[in-house]
Amino acid sequence: MSTKIESSIREISAPQATVYNTLSDLGNIQQFMDKVPEDKKAELKDKVENLEFDHDSLSVKTQMGAVKLVVVNREPPKEIKFETAESPLPFNFWIQILPVTETTSKMKLTIKADINPFMASMVKKPLQQGIEKIADALQMIHYQ
Repeated sequence: MSTKIESSIREISAPQATVYNTLSDLGNIQQFMDKVPEDKKAELKDKVENLEFDHDSLSVKTQMGAVKLVVVNREPPKEIKFETAESPLPFNFWIQILPVTETTSKMKLTIKADINPFMASMVKKPLQQGIEKIADALQMIHYQ
């Protein structure tokens, strides 16, 4: 059974193309990691370790196991799709970016996973919380 989890829609104070160009190259993550305050880095390190990324992929070790996401499709300037190359729970993930005005846009994140109904009841709430935290982080980026 397919389970779909969506973030709330987030307003971004940057044009659609700028947001897309930043998020479509995962290599840009380093510049954001460099700006994370030290206390937040320590908190993040408790939850994830061995964060590695390049233009098309992101790998991390979490409390649940290793996860590697790979970009499988880019639709400039509106969508970036990922799927797991390695994960305890295989899933697809995508970021949708739509224009609001010439200087603002909106974003929504979606996870879709094939999970049996019993497992879905156990993982849906943590996945919802996780996707909202990712959306929070992406909303806080100073896109340039």
